[in-house]
Amino acid sequence: MPSPFPGMNPYFEQAAYWLDFHSEFLSALRRLLAPQVAPKYIVQLEEHIYIHDLPPEPRQRLGTTDLSLVQPGGGALTQAALGLVEAPAEVWLPEQDVEKVPFLEVRDRQGRELVTAIELLSPSNKRSGEDREQYLAKRRELLRSPAHLVEIDLLRGWTPMPQEGRPECDYSVMVSRAEKRRAADFWPIRLRDRLPVIPIPLRLPDAAARVDLQEALHHAYDGPGYEYFIYRGEPEPSLPPNDAAWARQFVPAGA
Repeated sequence: MPSPFPGMNPYFEQAAYWLDFHSEFLSALRRLLAPQVAPKYIVQLEEHIYIHDLPPEPRQRLGTTDLSLVQPGGGALTQAALGLVEAPAEVWLPEQDVEKVPFLEVRDRQGRELVTAIELLSPSNKRSGEDREQYLAKRRELLRSPAHLVEIDLLRGWTPMPQEGRPECDYSVMVSRAEKRRAADFWPIRLRDRLPVIPIPLRLPDAAARVDLQEALHHAYDGPGYEYFIYRGEPEPSLPPNDAAWARQFVPAGA
C-alpha cells in the first residue's frame, strides 16, 4: 500500500516513529539504487553512533568488591601479601544511551573506496548540541574529500544544514558533486509537493544513477503496517491550521 500523501507523509515526523521510518526509507532507497550501480559499485547500509550521558537519577551501581584470591591449597592469601585488594572508595559512572542512525554508502566494488555518501537527516543531526557538531564535522570532511554527498532532509523541525542561498522550503535535497564544489544542486520541497527524482553521482565518466524518492517512500510505507498506528498522533512540529486541514483528508478512514 502506498503512502496516501502526494509527497512526504508528515506523520512520520513524530519522534516515536521517525527512527523506524528512517531505517525503512534508506532500505527502500538501497533496493532502488543497488541494481542500477551493480556490478561496479556496491551500496552499503552503515551507522552513525551517538553516545549520550543520561541524567544522574536513577543511577545504577557498578557492583561491590567481593574479590578474594585463593591459594591452590585452598587458603586465602592475606591482604598483606597481596597489597591492597579492595578499593578504598567507590565511584559512579554516568549511564549512557547509544543511538544508532543509519546512512548509505556507495563504494567501488574493487577497492572499496567511498564514492558517494547518502544521508537522511535525523533529529540528532538537526538539533543543536554535540550530535549535530559531530555530524557537521563529518560533513565538512566529506566536502573536502573526493566523495560525493547526497543529503536528504525530510524533517520540518530544527535547524537546516548550513547552505548559502538556501530557498525557503519545508523539506530539501542537496547533491554535492565532488567535481563541482563549492556549488551544489538543491531541491526545495514544500509539504504538498511530490518528492523528486534525484541523481546519485558516481565516478566520472559513469553517468549518475537516478532514484525516485517518492517511490522509495511508498516502498517504505508498504509493509510495516504504518497505517494502523502513525495516525493516532500528530505531526511534529504541528502543522499550520490550513496545512493540518489539508493533511487530514489523506488520513485513512478508521486510523
